[in-house]
Amino acid sequence: MDGFGEKIEEHRRELHVHCYRMLGSFDEAEDLVQETFLRAWRRQDTLKNDGGLRAWLYRIATNACLDHLRAHPRQPQPRPAPALADAGLAAPTSTTVSWLQPYPDVLLDTADEVIERETIELAFLIAIQHLPPRQRAVLILRDVLGWSAQETAESLELTVAAVKSALQRARPTVKEHLPAQRLDWASAEPTAAERGTLQRYIDAVEKADPAALAKLLRADVWQAMPPQPVWLLGREAFLATWTPAMVGEAAWGELRLLATAANRQPAAAAYLRRAGEADFQPSWLAILRTEDGLVTQITTYGGEAFRRFGLPASL
Repeated sequence: MDGFGEKIEEHRRELHVHCYRMLGSFDEAEDLVQETFLRAWRRQDTLKNDGGLRAWLYRIATNACLDHLRAHPRQPQPRPAPALADAGLAAPTSTTVSWLQPYPDVLLDTADEVIERETIELAFLIAIQHLPPRQRAVLILRDVLGWSAQETAESLELTVAAVKSALQRARPTVKEHLPAQRLDWASAEPTAAERGTLQRYIDAVEKADPAALAKLLRADVWQAMPPQPVWLLGREAFLATWTPAMVGEAAWGELRLLATAANRQPAAAAYLRRAGEADFQPSWLAILRTEDGLVTQITTYGGEAFRRFGLPASL
């Protein structure tokens, strides 16, 4: 087919988002997009017309992801007791998805489809990782991409009845693992209020001001640090861990933070300059979940995530 490579390349970013939803891993999604293109090249003769190219590629990508998950089975694990927790706060029954990686908004904005917040936020990604792979595929094709039961059945080589049954089982499981207080997902990106909270968070950290940081944290805030299972529960626990790192003899050094966004959530990329060093080096990436102007959850990744965000190598 003339120009076949260029035609499929136009769908790279949205296929990457699709594989990311299926797998939860940014890096694995990149590998599966490449696998999708290889399979597409080999099966060009099965494409009936150019008008069906997008759906045909989604079918190949979905089945490539299912093959990958069969070869590399995994499931969320019960979250251990918090490393530190405030008195009186009961640890929620939750799980940890150690392989979940952040997705830069700057790349979401280049996808060929509108990426709605509800379908890409970390909470949703974690929830759907609890589904068996085929149920996950059905839910994504039906509820995220809006495919019909018939289209989904043909893509996965299932009956329509099997698709409907899988969706009926998948939806309650996802609902069970979503936060009790759902965010307002009407906005496709962080709201002005969320960006304001993020800026106050950045100011407090850069000024090494635990008191200002405390005012931004809800009493039951918790921090996760994937891929490690270590986490903190409660404002005082968070501050007890962070204050020595920010001030005093045990301080890491000087921090500079850049505002960014991941998974349609506000985020901050932190650069650290230790004593005697000239430049600020990548340290950590914090993705915030906020409610009513307060930070309720912080998911922190290491500095290796910076390369995906197009962030400077140093400051």
